[in-house]
Amino acid sequence: MRALITGITGQDGSYLAELLLDKGYDVIGMVRRSSTESFDRIEHIKDRLILAQADLLDQLSIISIMEEHRPDEVYNLAAQSFVPTSWVQPVLTGEFNAIGVTRMLEAIRLVDKSIKFYQASSSEMFGKVRQVPQNEETSFYPRSPYGVAKVYGHWITVNYRESYDIHASSGILFNHESPRRGLEFVTRKITDGAVRVKLGLADKLALGNLDAKRDWGYAGDYVRAMWLMLQQDKADDFVIATGKTHSVEDFVSRAFACLDLDFKEYVTTDPRFVRPAEVDLLLGDASHARDQLGWEPTVSFDELIKMMIDADMERLSGSTE
Repeated sequence: MRALITGITGQDGSYLAELLLDKGYDVIGMVRRSSTESFDRIEHIKDRLILAQADLLDQLSIISIMEEHRPDEVYNLAAQSFVPTSWVQPVLTGEFNAIGVTRMLEAIRLVDKSIKFYQASSSEMFGKVRQVPQNEETSFYPRSPYGVAKVYGHWITVNYRESYDIHASSGILFNHESPRRGLEFVTRKITDGAVRVKLGLADKLALGNLDAKRDWGYAGDYVRAMWLMLQQDKADDFVIATGKTHSVEDFVSRAFACLDLDFKEYVTTDPRFVRPAEVDLLLGDASHARDQLGWEPTVSFDELIKMMIDADMERLSGSTE
């Protein structure tokens, strides 16, 4: 089996690449030409991958990579993935997260409609939620340019599935984290900041809205769900979530508690980090994935936080020597 992964250098891409390599796949990673290429997350498996240059903004390059490598499965994980940036660069976010998906699907339609396609949809599409918990039937109400673009990407995937009989599935993934999460994301900012306080490298951690609630899981669990979707006879959409919600403050409290610290002594609220339109509560119902895919999360909320704290402690301990 041959799989093409866009966004292979990201958190999810690196975990998915590991999973597929362990299953005996040939893995092609689509990477953009960049003056500052970063392969940190895949450095340990880079010699087992085929890296090929193409860009979600360039239709011809996507067609070329499909024709050259003829993948059996395509996992479209590449995106402008940071929600706050989507207010600063809304048009670029739309190009990557909406039109970029169309370019991928068009390439499959033109090159080989038997290629199975996975689209990384997002719980941010639910936004100002219409019901709790959210499932595959819940209507979307996105609250950021990121969420809006993801809704387009989601529905164009459904459209190509129904119009051209392409095996195209969307995973509506709720928040999922790991030690490979980027430092700009709030969960990693929290664990990194807590460790810096513990080691004396910082005395404060500034955050935004501590009341926002999210359904947090482990990225390694969630990429397994992506693979399972493309092993089904029939393509479909699946919510992937733990079914438990926690506030940002809860995440902060437990992260600092891992280090025997009281977060209230160190954490401040900075209005610069508050979104123009907030998503207050996300809570996913993954019963469809449990019933159809046999998928269940294996890492708990507390285990996830400890995993991230331990990794940041190992990474930053050298800074104090």
